[in-house]
Amino acid sequence: MSSMRRKRAMPGHSNNDQRGIVILLVAVVMLFVVGAMAALSIDVATLYTARSEAQLAADAAALAAARVLANSGLTSSAAGPIAAEGLARTIATQVAASNPVGGRNLSASGTCTPGAEISICFNDLPSTFITNPQVTVTVLRTDLPTFFARIWGRTQLAVTASATAEAYNPSNAAGISGFSRAPVAPACVKPWLLPNLDPSGGTTIFSATTGDITNPALLGWTYNNFAVGGKPMTPACTTGGGDCSGGLPAPTPWSYYPGADDAASFPPPTYSLPTCTPALTTAYQQSIAGCVETPIACNSNTVSIDVNPYPGSRNVDTTIAVNCLTHATATLGDADEVDPAGGTPPIPPFQFLAGAQNPVAGARRNDVMVSSSLVTVPVFDATTATPPPSPVQIVGFVQLFLNPDGLATPVPGNVDATIINMAGCGTAITGPPILGNGASPVVVRLISSAP
Repeated sequence: MSSMRRKRAMPGHSNNDQRGIVILLVAVVMLFVVGAMAALSIDVATLYTARSEAQLAADAAALAAARVLANSGLTSSAAGPIAAEGLARTIATQVAASNPVGGRNLSASGTCTPGAEISICFNDLPSTFITNPQVTVTVLRTDLPTFFARIWGRTQLAVTASATAEAYNPSNAAGISGFSRAPVAPACVKPWLLPNLDPSGGTTIFSATTGDITNPALLGWTYNNFAVGGKPMTPACTTGGGDCSGGLPAPTPWSYYPGADDAASFPPPTYSLPTCTPALTTAYQQSIAGCVETPIACNSNTVSIDVNPYPGSRNVDTTIAVNCLTHATATLGDADEVDPAGGTPPIPPFQFLAGAQNPVAGARRNDVMVSSSLVTVPVFDATTATPPPSPVQIVGFVQLFLNPDGLATPVPGNVDATIINMAGCGTAITGPPILGNGASPVVVRLISSAP
């Protein structure tokens, strides 16, 4: 007989029956596991989506608040931007509250309160706040509903995110102990080269070495045909309709030289140009009305004055491009303006009122944060004794708000404007330049973003 014994099936049950029961049990377990994983994935997806939404809300609110601080003009003032905090807080709250997190909008407290759904804090105690204000926005939602996690008694989850943005201006920081300054490099700089000469009768706009603002009273300095507080920017070269090919005259305050349209200076933009009437047909018009995306670094870049013969009238082209930016010709109400509620002449913190021809229909006759009338102009080191060399050394920037002049026939080449910001570097500030989020010479950037 064989030593091996045969296994006998249990009475009434075949091997096939056993296999069928196992398969059925596996199917039931798999169904439960797959269902549980699907339910869990819903909770995980909901959590990660809400976290992303919270981070977007915090980032957008912090950048919006920093933009308010930058455009207020108060980083160019010895007083600092403390007076703009209220407006910055209001804007940040509106932005954060308008971005849903987990399917609902957050409660708009807007104060610096840990544990609030929207908390907005400023670094206004350190001395660096004057030139480098920072705003931190924290958003929090503690009642995010769960689905599968209810099995373990978790009916709600919490999500939070925080972001810090700054408005950095290197000016007026020379006396701040321990503060490390770096130059700035704004983009969309206009091809008007201004000499570093005070238009109000002083000596300079910036210290050529430290970059400090030498006359803070220039903030709000303005000109139009109804309330004269200064004089318009005028062309330095007067021959041939603003053509500098006959030679460069010596600099005078608030008279600009045309920038060259070469690759190292002001290459004309080739896309995203505004629609204007009349159309932008020359490279010079396009460089003014469009965005020259090549950043110009303060104290690092030299840019050239255009001394080539110009095929037409550069001054007329300036007027066409400025009218395009301001959405206005002869009617003052068509254009954006510095909000007259700030007084005459305006004083910081500045706000801007959209005109009747502003392309954003819902913004018309309301305060806006940005405007195409806001432009940045480079300032180069110069003396009144001799014509400037070309290329010239950039030592700072002024941010101007372009004003319509209210004339049916504007004076060609003149640029009526209000000084909104000043940012100087000077030859003593070195190192890699800081690039900002936008065209302002007061750099706005996100410096931290974390859940």
